[in-house]
Amino acid sequence: MMKLLPIIPLLLLLLTMVEARPKPAALKCRTGPLDIVFVIDSSRSVRPFEFETMRRFMMDIISSLDLGPNATRVGVIQYSSQVQNIFSLKTFFTRADMEKAINSIVPLAQGTMTGLAIQYAMNVAFTTQEGARPLHKKIPRIAIIVTDGRPQDRVTEVATQARNAGIEIYAVGIQRADMNSLRAMASPPLEEHVFLVESFELIQQFGKQFQDKLCGVDMCTGQEHGCQHSCISTPGSFYCECNPGYRLNVDGKTCSFIDACADGRHGCQHQCVSVRGSYTCHCRAGYYLHQNKKSCSMIDYCSFGNHSCQHECVSIPNGHYCRCRSGFTLQPDSRSCRATDLCNGLDHGCEFKCVSTEGSYRCVCPEGQQLQADGKACSKCGAGHVDLVMVIDGSKSVRPQNFELVKQFVNRIVDLLEVSPHGTRVGLVQYSSRVRTEFPLNKYHSADEIKKAVMEVEYMEKGTMTGLALKHMVEHSFSELEGARPASHNIPRIGLVFTDGRSQDDISEWARRAKESGIVMFAVGVGKAVEEELRAIASEPVEQHFSYSADFTTMTHLVENFKLNICPEEGKGETEIRSPCECEALVQFQTNTVAILQSLTEKNILWDDSQT
Repeated sequence: MMKLLPIIPLLLLLLTMVEARPKPAALKCRTGPLDIVFVIDSSRSVRPFEFETMRRFMMDIISSLDLGPNATRVGVIQYSSQVQNIFSLKTFFTRADMEKAINSIVPLAQGTMTGLAIQYAMNVAFTTQEGARPLHKKIPRIAIIVTDGRPQDRVTEVATQARNAGIEIYAVGIQRADMNSLRAMASPPLEEHVFLVESFELIQQFGKQFQDKLCGVDMCTGQEHGCQHSCISTPGSFYCECNPGYRLNVDGKTCSFIDACADGRHGCQHQCVSVRGSYTCHCRAGYYLHQNKKSCSMIDYCSFGNHSCQHECVSIPNGHYCRCRSGFTLQPDSRSCRATDLCNGLDHGCEFKCVSTEGSYRCVCPEGQQLQADGKACSKCGAGHVDLVMVIDGSKSVRPQNFELVKQFVNRIVDLLEVSPHGTRVGLVQYSSRVRTEFPLNKYHSADEIKKAVMEVEYMEKGTMTGLALKHMVEHSFSELEGARPASHNIPRIGLVFTDGRSQDDISEWARRAKESGIVMFAVGVGKAVEEELRAIASEPVEQHFSYSADFTTMTHLVENFKLNICPEEGKGETEIRSPCECEALVQFQTNTVAILQSLTEKNILWDDSQT
């Protein structure tokens, strides 16, 4: 290991100048580059005037060094119970900047964790990321530890690790420092790396002893070094370096050109072109180089705006071509497009009739029949097939035992439905202060699966945000993404809201949007449910689409009135006209729902009068 024997003596010599004597001009020593880190004790035992002595000690040492990015680099850390980086080896390269940073140090004034400081110097301060030169450059790494007391942690093991990592350690103790600890930290030979400073006279003695060694001979100028490119001086020796783009040969003196492209690490996406000392990336014809000077992208010839394509322009290397949208054919001029009659030009598979549209087609069915989920086949009305989403109140006022009754109510409805992917689909939403989809319309395909999932639903508790639940139902529950059939299939969409109290948010906006979007809304209220809110939720005619309390007998006349209001063959032209299939499905669903409500009332399984 190369050693910096003369550093501490000079520091001690310079420290003697703190007294009121005139300061001589600083001596610049040509020792070759060094990486020096001061490790300064700023524990509470260091008195203010003593810390000022340390501060002056560092600045005087720095004033005698040949500083620079290619010369000596200096870093400073202070420690007590913790370690603080003042500046790293890569931060400053001038004496003025370093002195300014040293003068701004505020002592930590805590414990004395010297082992922790050595660990930090080894793992952080002397890393290449913090400015230390790589080990293969053989630049000495010097740690100067200045302390006034006994460490409060172990130093022997960590100091050994630091020395084994190539760090030369000088241990400087001031007055009360423990000599055994200093010897445990320092590099061998100990007589050249351990100093116990008890007086200024002793500091002066050390300075005189080692001053000549610090200002040694520049080995690059004092002899014929033979380096082809650059010579780097070190204490008592030197080594050769090559310019960027060259590598040092095995003789340690001459240099050879590096083909920067040959090692494959250039990162060029297309082509690497070597130049003296470096390389450049090139792109293939039809591509351009990105700002990162490595990756390439194809030139977008379509973006020039002169392609004249009627539909779409597609860029390719060195040009472009025109493409038509689906259902259109590119004409001989290679630019314009003409619609294709897909009903005549392919096997569309429509059971009844194919209708061409621009770039596509659709199948239609005769009146009284509905298009099936495959978009091609027709069939007569299903037995009450609907897309049903039940929105149940899981607020705190419902109570756990009554929430179980709500789940029974849901399952009684499921029992009367023909659940299948092409029949009735069922989704369930629970709400309180927030909204949770228990399962969407496309989750389960049989009544047994749905009933099992319902019984596994966990009670949410908390508030009653009915408006938020309606918003969730409209925006998510009846989306095709969650399993709702397209409106063209004429499958009724039904929302059944079950609540026991006043909503804590506004319901009017999303109740209106639900009905405007074609959802037939039922509202069932119990306990403290507000009739005004139930009526706002329910579809027209309101009397036939809401019920309040545990007495559902008033709904027994609903089926016939409901049919008269929505079925075209029995209406009088004053209401919305719906298809016979939609009418039949809605009537059957309502019939089943009324039967369940009556059954639950007779068996008295809903809330008793004490909770209303």
